[in-house]
Formats: sequence, C-alpha cells, structure tokens
Amino acid sequence: MGLMREEALEAAEAARRLIAGGAEPLASVVAAIRHRRPRVVVVCGRGSSDHAGLFLRYLVETRLGLIASLSAPSVHSSYRRALVMDDALFVVISQSGRSPDLVAAARAARDAGALTVAIVNAADSPASAACEYVVPILAGPERSVAATKSVVNSMIAGARLVAMIAEDVTLATAIETLPARLATAAALDWSAWTGDLVDASVAVLAARGPGLAIALELSLKLAETARLPAIAHSAAELRHGPRAMLGPHTPVLALRLSDATAESVDGLVADLRVQGVPLAVAGGTAGTLPWIGDGDAVADAIAMLVPGYLAIEQLARQRGCDPDRPPFLSKVTETL
Repeated sequence: MGLMREEALEAAEAARRLIAGGAEPLASVVAAIRHRRPRVVVVCGRGSSDHAGLFLRYLVETRLGLIASLSAPSVHSSYRRALVMDDALFVVISQSGRSPDLVAAARAARDAGALTVAIVNAADSPASAACEYVVPILAGPERSVAATKSVVNSMIAGARLVAMIAEDVTLATAIETLPARLATAAALDWSAWTGDLVDASVAVLAARGPGLAIALELSLKLAETARLPAIAHSAAELRHGPRAMLGPHTPVLALRLSDATAESVDGLVADLRVQGVPLAVAGGTAGTLPWIGDGDAVADAIAMLVPGYLAIEQLARQRGCDPDRPPFLSKVTETL
C-alpha cells in the first residue's frame, strides 16, 4: 500500500486522537480570545494549509460574524511591510511549522500586537515558538510528501475552535461524529469521477462555502500527485463566465453540502447536465458518487476529503505517477 493511501486511511484515527486529546489547548485560546476580543481574524498558510485557512475563514465569518482575511506571507517576508494588527487574531496553519515565510509572518503579527495562534502538527516548531498559543493537531508523522490526514485535522481543529468560541453545541456535536464518518467515507469508491480523468487534459471542481476549500484542496492534489491541471471554482461563478471553458472533455466534480449553498450547487448541476458536461456529484439527492448521507455541512465537507484523496491516489498511479514522491514538492515549503 502506498504512503498517501495509507495516511489518508489513517484520517479517522487521527481525528479520533485529536478530538480525544485536543480540547485543553483550544480552551486556552478561547479564554484569550474572550479576554482580548479581537475584531478581525487573519489566517496564514501555504498550499494545503491555505485551504484549511479558507475553511476556517468561512466558519469565522458565518458562525462568529467577524471579518476574516487570508494573509499573503510575502507581505511580511518579501515586502517586509508591518501591518496594524493590535485588534486582530492571527492564526498560522502549517503541518511542519518550519516554512520561513510563515514563521516570519507569525513573528511580525505578534510584534504588531496581534493575538497569535499556531495550528500545527509539529508542536515544537519555529512557528509554534513565534506564537503565543499552540494548537497541536496530533495527526502523527506523515511520510507521504502530499499531506492528507494533517489537512483533515487542521480543519477539525479550526472547526472546534469556532464551535467553542460560539458555544455552538450543534457544530461541536457534529465534530464529535467525524471519526466514525471519516471511517465510513474511507470505504467509498469515487472512481466514477476519476475514471473520466485518466486521459483528461484538465479537471474542474466546483463547490461553495466551506466546500470550496475542499474543492481547492482536491484540485491541488490532482496537480501535485497526478500531474493533472485542475481548476476549482465557486459554483456561483461557474454558472457564468468561466462556464464557457466547459464541454465534453472537461469533467467536473461538484461538491454539494446541505446548507445555504445547496440550491446554488444544484442549479449548476442542472445547467451542466443540459450542457452535456461529464459530471460527478458528491452529496445531495442528485449525487452520482457514493456518499455517507448528508449530515452537518461543516463535518461533511471535511469528510469529503478522504474519498477524494483515495481516488486521486489511485488516479495518479493509473496515469503512471508516484503519488508518494511528486516532483518539486517538499514537506517544508522553503518560500521566502
């Protein structure tokens, strides 16, 4: 069994470990947030961690009513521009915690007066040292270069933080069910989607809300491990101008969550069926891929990662690629 596949299958156990042992660090962060009362949230990450940051941004804005922004690390590391952040919560997300630009951004945010939090897999990393508070995601070692279970746990940690701040019992309960749902999702076969991608020149993914973070993450994995150019769009945008690129040779995966974005995704699905675009749908009554049944939209979005990762790992091998050792990819992104 390949490393990427093995670690994607470990996601349920990693989630169980995080949920069982990760509440105390979050409680400290929540107490600090209630004391400092930040007015804006800034999230910083690269690659898969940036997608976990986008996921967190949606939750902060929809559940907490705070403005959230994704920070560009180059503002700190390349442009060396100091920002006014004395009323901000700055969250850096990183599996390794060793990317120089993320460490520089965290230090700059702390120096500028922000309340700083590191969501990391390596609790003793430079990014952790740069922040006041550390939230270990407890994913365990990842030997595959492409991150899987650490992305899942980064999103869970962010969702738990929001649930605790908002005192959202419904969200907290949904997160508690995730280990079981992830385990069930790992048995799903999404090859009906990736089968259309074996000889494709491009893949297109669509979603809205927190599902967009999942679409972006799966598109990155397609590019990294299967060497397949992939584009992720908001389902709302794909119903308009970008739809012009779609046709019989541009397979689309639509991720549909049972929340306020469902109607928009359903509308896109209906449009694309009329247009004759090859289409796979996860979630909802119009779904074409096996699914575990719609539940809480936030938890479902995270659960969609696992069958997506597993299908992409298989696709990479079908396309003659080694998903465990993709070229030009490193566990530590050495961007300055």
